[in-house]
Amino acid sequence: MRVVIAPDSFKGSVTASRAAAILRLGWLDVRPDDEVVSLPLADGGEGTLDAMAAASPGSRLMSTDVDGPTGPADAPWLLLPDGTAVVELASACGLPLWPAPDPFGAHTFALGQVLLAAATHPEVERVVVALGGSASTDGGTGALSALGAQFLLANGDRMPWGASALGSLSRVDQSGLVPPPKGGVEILSDVDATLLGPLGAAGQFGPQKGATPAVVAALEAGLAHLAEILGGDPDQAGAGAAGGTAYGLATLWGATMTPGSARIADLVGLPAALDTADVVIAGEGRLDAQSFRGKVVGRVSELARDKGVRLLACVGMADPEAAARLDGYVALADLAGSTQDAMARPEHWLREAGRHLARSS
Repeated sequence: MRVVIAPDSFKGSVTASRAAAILRLGWLDVRPDDEVVSLPLADGGEGTLDAMAAASPGSRLMSTDVDGPTGPADAPWLLLPDGTAVVELASACGLPLWPAPDPFGAHTFALGQVLLAAATHPEVERVVVALGGSASTDGGTGALSALGAQFLLANGDRMPWGASALGSLSRVDQSGLVPPPKGGVEILSDVDATLLGPLGAAGQFGPQKGATPAVVAALEAGLAHLAEILGGDPDQAGAGAAGGTAYGLATLWGATMTPGSARIADLVGLPAALDTADVVIAGEGRLDAQSFRGKVVGRVSELARDKGVRLLACVGMADPEAAARLDGYVALADLAGSTQDAMARPEHWLREAGRHLARSS
């Protein structure tokens, strides 16, 4: 058989590239004569820089100093040979970089500092910004502040970073906003959420960032007020990505939105690889309903169905209803007997998962 292994990263545990390599070894332990191709993916979140670099020979890894969640830090970005800069929120101010969830205080200022460095670099002609894995719900105000916009309260003071004062925003001074590069700005979004509503930036993702129901309501109100001030299109699919950062960048910086999983899958050649494949193995840390709304598993699933390829998955944990949409799967927590052991020895259990999937095929 011809097998394509195309996982996302297992966040906080193992990269997509490493996961694909270990799953491949496990499969070949059982079926050594199969042709097994590794195509690690990303959806606009953690691992996007790695996936883009692997698919772009001649790219250069750059870095810039930022005010990170715990103090001064170096944040990476990627310069492609065609003058495209790829910036990843997860590497600058993603959720794992914060000491603890802080739904009101977390912000995107460090992302803006990386965007500023990229946009003003003499070789950069356009910017691609990957927005998955955020800790914040600030509507992108932190990033836009780093780019020169001033978010002002009624007394003329600058609004503090984060979401706590969004509801008190009075006006925005855009006179100092650094213009985007001439080739524009493209957002790679890992979700299709709108800015507001139960499935919006606060309603759907606030709890994952430490927000209680009362805090979710306050975050929602703050984003709604921000939309009243800025205008734009809060109902656009993807506007809710990264706590509304996609909405902010689209409204004030003219960014366009692209589903990250589809863009990266095309870049690494997944559609063509599936033309001759018998089996494709997707993967991520947790399989649930959100996996099929802009995530890697959802994109792999769409392509597999279109091309008549059997769809398997290796995941950390799985919701049974979501797993029913696959032709087969294995959960590392089930193999290991506990989530703790699966997290402690991810490579061991990934190889065992590869063997398990091969035996079932």
